[in-house]
Amino acid sequence: MAEQARGVRAASQRDPRAAAAQLLFQLMGGKSLSLLFETGMGNVAHGDVGLVKELCFGVARWQLRLEQITRLLVRKPLKKKDGDILALIHIGLYQVLHMRIPAHAALAETVNATRVLGKPWASGLVNGVLRRFLREQETVLAEADKSDHVRLAHPAWLVDALHSAWPDRWQGVLEANNLHPPMCLRVNLKKTSRADYLALLGEASIGASKIPHTEAGVFLDQPMSADAVPKFRDGHVSVQDGGAQLAAGLMDLQAGHRVLDACAAPGGKTGQLMETAPGPIELAAVDIDDRRLKRVGENLDRLGFQAGLSAGDASQPIGDWAETLYDRILLDVPCSATGVIRRHPDIKLLRRAEDIPALAATQARILDAIWPLLKPGGLLLYATCSLLPEENQLQVSRFLTRCPGARVRPIDAAWGHPVAPGRQTLPGESTMDGFYYACLEKPGQ
Repeated sequence: MAEQARGVRAASQRDPRAAAAQLLFQLMGGKSLSLLFETGMGNVAHGDVGLVKELCFGVARWQLRLEQITRLLVRKPLKKKDGDILALIHIGLYQVLHMRIPAHAALAETVNATRVLGKPWASGLVNGVLRRFLREQETVLAEADKSDHVRLAHPAWLVDALHSAWPDRWQGVLEANNLHPPMCLRVNLKKTSRADYLALLGEASIGASKIPHTEAGVFLDQPMSADAVPKFRDGHVSVQDGGAQLAAGLMDLQAGHRVLDACAAPGGKTGQLMETAPGPIELAAVDIDDRRLKRVGENLDRLGFQAGLSAGDASQPIGDWAETLYDRILLDVPCSATGVIRRHPDIKLLRRAEDIPALAATQARILDAIWPLLKPGGLLLYATCSLLPEENQLQVSRFLTRCPGARVRPIDAAWGHPVAPGRQTLPGESTMDGFYYACLEKPGQ
């Protein structure tokens, strides 16, 4: 039995739809796609990796709608152990609705994947469901889309939260979340200029444009693997969203500053701090996850920078890094990640309403613990990739009440929206994801 199961897994990884179905089945069990792509793609053929990822991202992006469509088409719910077959039905529906694969080809390949998974009994079910959808598509979609949260494929709690937080923009946010995100790059200004790098891309026939409101941001007309990006391995450029690139400019770095990046992994902003500093700085990068901290080191090595790396819990500062004071602190706290759903659509499936109070409590503990490490006269940049006030302006307002000595430095910028205190970008605006920033100053002695 075990050998048969291993055989099914090996065969499925050679079939992109079967491989995607197995990964999506594990996603239903609570594992993130990022982790699954790291651990579950080993035997997928190189040429199929892109299709497997597109199917997984696409189904995750639209799963709440695909689930409702499936309920209308399948009379008897599938058993929990057959979640891979349910995932295959979603894969078939996604291809019909959102991909350019001809319907007959998508149907045939999806049905064949049931046999690859070792469940030939399901071929008739999958075939019947998909054929019925092709016949009754208009009627089925009209019925499925009666609820906003189904039509826009977001959980009801999140639709309600965003409607409350952004009453004039919530629908645009949800629609932006369902679009494929642009591939955004950050040019390393220590090695080249944005103009020169755009010229290099032009010579390689790679279409690209400047990201508004950034000094070093570029977005590509078509995404590609990072390793295929010109000069990526040489450290001339990094993959980073334009909204994330706003952080360094708010830090007001000066040569000689001692800087703490307190929740550093995977190191995108860490590298940017080194790239944008006007002179040498002493940077300490801390993260609670040893594995992710290793990625910070790898990113810095590629860029040609060095920083002090320490594993540590920002909510309980202990160790050499916690025994000094800093001129600048970047506090990119753990959050709901509701501002980066278009890049990580599985957030819609993994995040729950009850997670938000727990995350807000963690953020408050981190803020309170890290603030004493800021020098008098120093600046702390509080950052999230959340769209929810509980994690953003309300969090900072509560901190200001607890710590009356802290002051807000206003952010005078053309990007985003003022939210008092701080400033917020929204998904899709100026190509950016959703980020929140607030600058907090500690009065000098």
